[in-house]
Amino acid sequence: MLRTDHDDFGDRYNEMWGQKGWFKPSCVPITIILVLIVLVVLLPLLDAAEKRSALHSAFQSALCNQNCSFRLVESIPENMSYKNNTINNPSTFDVWSDMISSAHKTIEIASFYWTLRNSDVVTTYPGMKQGEAVFNALLDAGKNRGISIKIAQSQPSQTSPNIDTEILAKKGAAKVRSVNMLKLVGGGVLHTKLWIIDRSLVYVGSANTDWRSLTQVKEMGLFISNCSCLVHDISKIFDVIYTVLQVYWSMGLENAEIPDKWPDSLATQFNAITPLITNVNYNPAAVYVSSSPPQFCPLGRTTDIGSILDVIQKADHFIYIAVMDYIPMMIYSSKPTFWPVIDNALRAMAIDHRVEVRLLISSWNHTRRDEIFFLKSLENLSGLKGVRVKVKLFVVPSDEEEKKIPFARVNHNKYMVTDNIAYVGTSNWSGDYFTNTAGLGVIIEGNSDIRDQLEAVFLRDWNSEFAFPLPS
Repeated sequence: MLRTDHDDFGDRYNEMWGQKGWFKPSCVPITIILVLIVLVVLLPLLDAAEKRSALHSAFQSALCNQNCSFRLVESIPENMSYKNNTINNPSTFDVWSDMISSAHKTIEIASFYWTLRNSDVVTTYPGMKQGEAVFNALLDAGKNRGISIKIAQSQPSQTSPNIDTEILAKKGAAKVRSVNMLKLVGGGVLHTKLWIIDRSLVYVGSANTDWRSLTQVKEMGLFISNCSCLVHDISKIFDVIYTVLQVYWSMGLENAEIPDKWPDSLATQFNAITPLITNVNYNPAAVYVSSSPPQFCPLGRTTDIGSILDVIQKADHFIYIAVMDYIPMMIYSSKPTFWPVIDNALRAMAIDHRVEVRLLISSWNHTRRDEIFFLKSLENLSGLKGVRVKVKLFVVPSDEEEKKIPFARVNHNKYMVTDNIAYVGTSNWSGDYFTNTAGLGVIIEGNSDIRDQLEAVFLRDWNSEFAFPLPS
């Protein structure tokens, strides 16, 4: 008897299973065999992105189920105090000092330049002792404690001779290699600020290996621990575990060239499409690390500009940006050119999606005049109905003695926070930093308290006595 539970379904059921139906039970074994053959043949031809995604999920579930610890790290310049401030992030000096003292085997540092001692000035200024202390701790670690120290730095120049690293190398405390970005990609510098201790602790942020970054410049960074999968991935940017082929390290070798294809060992599974799914401070989060320039990005690595655009485009309600420089141009080339990539993205979010945009940009002795023109143009969008774009300039206060310190008393931050993502980077926001300069960013998506804390820092600075509207 044929089943007819429901008239419509019954008709289809009879057509399929009846004596004149197209489905024959004797065909089942053959069908199964054909399906298996198809799977065996087609699986290897699946799209590479789908295969990476499957491997990514399996890898994460097996190895990356951790509670990562993320902490914001700040340098607040001496003699600068907020009237209303309840935020107490650890200082860059304390974090670096603790990282060095905790090292058991290795210290790896990718840096722009080195002036931890006062080798670049002839006068003694306030705040120099902290830089000397960090330098001496590194010297002791490499020379007396048996710690292997590797330093990848930007190519020294007449104005930036990197005497600190020369001393560390001569005393046998560190191996130092210099990265010639001009030779490798036609311009730029190694602008990264990255510390890795024992492949288990990481600092990444805006602070250079400079005594001023500890006491005379306002900095923002991240200290990451108990996050082996992410730290392993970050380490690929400096070096790769158990391999001779390296990224920054190999770039420091004589006659180094960027390979046409990076080795597979440098590939990453964690990017804007398939981030690391983990816990950050006991909150679910999606995390990955981006890098620049594009030539330094092996398979799977999201470029730094790609991550910044992704963060901007994912905002639902607001985008808060705090960077030293914001200018939609290539400003370090022989012929400055327009580079509106980030600027266009912000304008589109403000106009098309009515997302609130705030920019907190540094104002100091080296602020470019043309930067103000671009910022005014952006802020003028608020004249359109429903569009909210605001810009403020942040000024670090200085007394007469502090004003004499070269390249100091500035808000050197490089971060962005939206209603759903935190981004902490090492690059200023002009085109050169994303096309031919080495840098990186850490992206944390989700309801992590790090996002909340970064927003709180931005609002503290935005509403402080050190933030001023653009000049009329």
